[in-house]
Amino acid sequence: MSPRRAAALRDGDDRTLREHLITTAERMISEGGTAGLTVRGIAREAGVADGVLYNHFADKEELLALAFRAHVRSVEGALDPLPRAGSGTVAANLRAFVAYGLALHRAILPAMAGLIGRPEVLARFAAAGESGEDWRDRLLAYLRAERDLGRLAPDARVDEAAAMVVGVCHEAVLSLLFSGAEPERDVDGLVAALLDGIGP
Repeated sequence: MSPRRAAALRDGDDRTLREHLITTAERMISEGGTAGLTVRGIAREAGVADGVLYNHFADKEELLALAFRAHVRSVEGALDPLPRAGSGTVAANLRAFVAYGLALHRAILPAMAGLIGRPEVLARFAAAGESGEDWRDRLLAYLRAERDLGRLAPDARVDEAAAMVVGVCHEAVLSLLFSGAEPERDVDGLVAALLDGIGP
């Protein structure tokens, strides 16, 4: 049996009610973050009764996790594409990965701030992702591919290099969150330090 269409959906809208609710919550997160976001508010914005959400999601946390995942995908869609292994120079490509990571983390910070005290939502957010689709996964795959191509040392510790880049981006977000200012970041210096350790 196909999913039931909702009266809240306009004619010509092929989404299911579940998709409509995720899209509505994602839009609300994009516009106002996650702090104070309620089931009642999402239902009202979606044009459905409050209890309808529980027909399509186990609980509010599942809906928030899926909506936050959709928000991250939306933010990523507006960023420049990441470089492919074997193209350009490794240094320029790493700079692009760092810039992408910093821009992504900056953009999702307002939504993330309201979830800091909601570990169950963040755990479901992590579980909702496909393996290899997150920025960190793509960075690690890129580094492994460059190692396989011989553009990095054969014994390059790419897992640790990826963790360093991710850590720099997380530090920037935490600094913004707690002090309201992002630290000065020497991206060229970071890339040089990485390549001194993993370059051929």
